Amino acid sequence: MDAQQSPVEMKDAPRDAEDAETPEVEMSEADREKEPMTGTGTGTGTGGADADEEPASDGMMEAAAEKNGTVKLKVLEEDEERMKFMGLNKEELLRVAGSPGWVRTRWALLLVFWIGWLGMLVGAVLIILQAPVCRELPPSDWWNEGPLLQIRNLQDFSETRDLKGLEQKVGSLSELKLKGLVIGPIHAAPADDPMNLQFEEISPEYGSLEQFKRFLQTAHRKGIFVVLDLTPNYRGSSGPWFSSASVTNVAERLKSALVFWLSEGVDGIQLSGVEHVTRMVPSLWTDIRAIIQNGTDKYPNKRVLIGVTDSSSADAVSDVLSSTGVDLLLSGVLSASNQTERAHDVQMLYSNHSQTKLAWSLEAPRDLNRDLVRANQLLLMTLPGTPVFIGGEEIGLKDEGTKVVWDSEKELNDSQQQGEPAERSFFRSISELRGKERSLMFGDFFLLFHSYSSLAYLRVWDQNDRFLAAFNWAAEEVELHLSGAGLPRHAVVVLSTNSSALPVDGSVDLQKLRLGPGQAVLARFPYAG
Repeated sequence: MDAQQSPVEMKDAPRDAEDAETPEVEMSEADREKEPMTGTGTGTGTGGADADEEPASDGMMEAAAEKNGTVKLKVLEEDEERMKFMGLNKEELLRVAGSPGWVRTRWALLLVFWIGWLGMLVGAVLIILQAPVCRELPPSDWWNEGPLLQIRNLQDFSETRDLKGLEQKVGSLSELKLKGLVIGPIHAAPADDPMNLQFEEISPEYGSLEQFKRFLQTAHRKGIFVVLDLTPNYRGSSGPWFSSASVTNVAERLKSALVFWLSEGVDGIQLSGVEHVTRMVPSLWTDIRAIIQNGTDKYPNKRVLIGVTDSSSADAVSDVLSSTGVDLLLSGVLSASNQTERAHDVQMLYSNHSQTKLAWSLEAPRDLNRDLVRANQLLLMTLPGTPVFIGGEEIGLKDEGTKVVWDSEKELNDSQQQGEPAERSFFRSISELRGKERSLMFGDFFLLFHSYSSLAYLRVWDQNDRFLAAFNWAAEEVELHLSGAGLPRHAVVVLSTNSSALPVDGSVDLQKLRLGPGQAVLARFPYAG
């Protein structure tokens, strides 16, 4: 190129040079597109710049990018970042929320919510109003909650024949779910000798006061209440209160003895012949009742007053129960010779008195066979009232000469628990069941059938399971045809005196219920609404 060039030629010369170099630049830029794009790259620059040249400016790189067709990628990345949704600010939200469409939508949703809520409320109210009201449980005391065992003669009840031996048996007695023990009489009382009567002293043949205290503490630890029989003349033949002339003196002395024993911690008192005291010294009887039945701050648990009468007719027993005001009254009302009489007496007492005042005991011969022993247990446990067992019936005691012994000590029971007599196992099962089932503890009593030798009744409480008890004391098999009173056709066996004939959990036809000689069964069926 000549040194002398015109201005026009000088102006065009760089452009020509640039054009000449364009293919090389495009090739190097095309190669650069394969590399990551950075603002400060150290690779080959435009125009084939050396590596140690300074980086091109941002303007120059953008120009080169636009020139070589890479501008789209750059623009898309920037647009995507600008187009990302960042949410609405407060002012924008307020403008949208205040629009007519959203206002109508909110009101519609609010209306739907309240309509649904009111609908559920009305439905709940209707369900509550239409549902049957649960029946309120009757007021009861501890002696209504389980069976009582009366131990009259300690010398026949334990190997040591005294209070110490009784204390040793408390553990096994508690396993039977007994609620209380009625002990004695054990106080010093020479027969027919009111002058030497000592209510506050224990007869030496039974033990000492210290032994009694230890027994009392052991029983309480096991959850067993203790009732002391203080019948004055329990060894004599002139009546439980000696002669009529001595009733006032004896009753007066009894008052101080009651204070003594109750302060020692006994949970109640049993007295025989209570109707005589009520009739002859009514004011003293009122005092006796007040001492026993009125609670104190030291002993908040209620103490029971149990009366015993020789009367066996339902009318006489009802009169004694009403006139004496005792909490429970033992009588011979169940000793009726046939089941028709027995059913009548039970129905009469149940109709005239609260079942919390009724007590049932049965002194049957101790040489009964196993089925009859169990049948008696089942009868006392399922009648409306408190069952009171007379020392030994609960585990099949029987007479052998003059000594009462444990029967079937080594026999396996129906529950396959080794070492426990069958009668004891049966007793424990029905005792546990009675404590759990409201129909058996508080339930209404409905007589279904009775004949000279057979009896059937129903126990029902509110919406709980119903229980049917049926008995046959005859020497031959009977078939009972039970119906009515909401009975279903079939029921499930809960307990049976003969598990071979009527197995537990088996089904029985109530319209054709067959019971063998001396057999009894307890069956259950659900509340049907």
